[in-house]
Amino acid sequence: MEKLKNNFKSVRFRLFLIMCIVIAVIVICLIIVNSVVLESFYIYSKTKTVRNVYTRINDYYNLNGNDVDLEEELRRIAFNNNFDIFIETEENVIVFSTDRDLYSTINFITSARENIDEGNIIYHNENIQISRINDKYNNISYILLSGSLDNGYNLYISIPVVPIEESVQISNQTLIIIGIIILLISSFIASFISKKFTEPIVQLNTITDKMARLDFSQKYRIADTDDEINELGKNINTMSDKLEATIKQLRENNSELEKDIEEKSKIDEMRKQFISDVSHELKTPIALIQGYAEGLIENVNSDDESRKFYAEVILDESNKMDTLVKQLLELMKLEYGKREFNNVDFNIVELINEVIRKCKVMIDERKIDVEFDSNTPIMVNADDFYIEQVITNYFTNAIKHAKEVEGKRKIKIEINENTEKGKIRVSVFNTGDNISEEHIDKIWGRFYKEDTSRNRTDGGTGIGLALVKAIMINYKNDFGVINRKDGVEFYFELDK
Repeated sequence: MEKLKNNFKSVRFRLFLIMCIVIAVIVICLIIVNSVVLESFYIYSKTKTVRNVYTRINDYYNLNGNDVDLEEELRRIAFNNNFDIFIETEENVIVFSTDRDLYSTINFITSARENIDEGNIIYHNENIQISRINDKYNNISYILLSGSLDNGYNLYISIPVVPIEESVQISNQTLIIIGIIILLISSFIASFISKKFTEPIVQLNTITDKMARLDFSQKYRIADTDDEINELGKNINTMSDKLEATIKQLRENNSELEKDIEEKSKIDEMRKQFISDVSHELKTPIALIQGYAEGLIENVNSDDESRKFYAEVILDESNKMDTLVKQLLELMKLEYGKREFNNVDFNIVELINEVIRKCKVMIDERKIDVEFDSNTPIMVNADDFYIEQVITNYFTNAIKHAKEVEGKRKIKIEINENTEKGKIRVSVFNTGDNISEEHIDKIWGRFYKEDTSRNRTDGGTGIGLALVKAIMINYKNDFGVINRKDGVEFYFELDK
């Protein structure tokens, strides 16, 4: 129903309706004109004809009928013009009649004389009078010319009016039938024309509707014709291109602005996080430094060995504070994408061996067996500085948490290659306790420690695994931890 209602409101329907109404009005006007004018024109034409016939007949009698068969000529004139001619002498003796029935002729002439004065005079002069006679007794209507010839004869010419009235009626009926046929044919033509005329308008309406919804994909199909609609289509195409370019530019500017705002928001968030972390983690070392410094000032212990111990504690805590701040800054830059990697090809096996060498003192102290196959070089592409931090964090964690299983502490480092993905997987396993399920996802957070009793004795800052997570996320490589039967395995992946 809504679609039908919209169709009635469309330009195409209104154009079709207007064309049909115009055609119908033309047909009605023709019928009205035919009814009003045709009879009047017919009477005017016949009046002119009978006047000419009167002149010819008068001329024939003035010439005494020389070289002319007068009776035959009169019959021919009457036949050609479809009217009756009657001529009588001054003594009312019938000289000529187109009606061969004498009785009928006498009755007509008598009736004509009686009705002349009652007729509507159409034309008259000193010799003739043309009237429209309505004979109520015989129920006929006719045009009558009554006049006197130069030789004294009386001339009557009768033209029936009924045929013209019938002709008008028949003509109107014909016009109605023709009008209906023309209206039907023209309605189809009007429908076709209105469709052809409104198609480009509908197309332009669709295009502008899409443009209003910022969809500039559709363009107007330019035709060969050089008319106003074609020009409008060209202008709309131009406007669409310009709007699309402008909106694209605005979106780019807006995207850049959003990036700037996001960048500023990240920097602000990083600043807040840094302040929060530093203020939280530096409370203990600052308190220790402050306490031991006050002890030195107040000479709590007067011997040199005690004062040296106090100074060593202050120095150790200061170093921890320095390391913590540096690691926090590095973590912030990694998490907020402010650090660019200097990727190079290097031998991962050689790097792991170097990390093991640096940690040899810790390994020996805890009496840990390290298993690592270091015979075959394996080349990877990454930033060796950050990958060393990842390996160091995994390895030092393994050293700290390694426990005896079946009489020995063990750390096992393995490298597995995945040729389909073009990656290698480095895993660091240590014997010891598993990580509880509730803590397995939390260990990657900054300053998180499962065993709170080791918060200051293990020498760590609590952000090592958070650094690993940030580095691997930047590389978009997999990393994680798996509880094994007799220990824990940490792993990460790199591109070959």
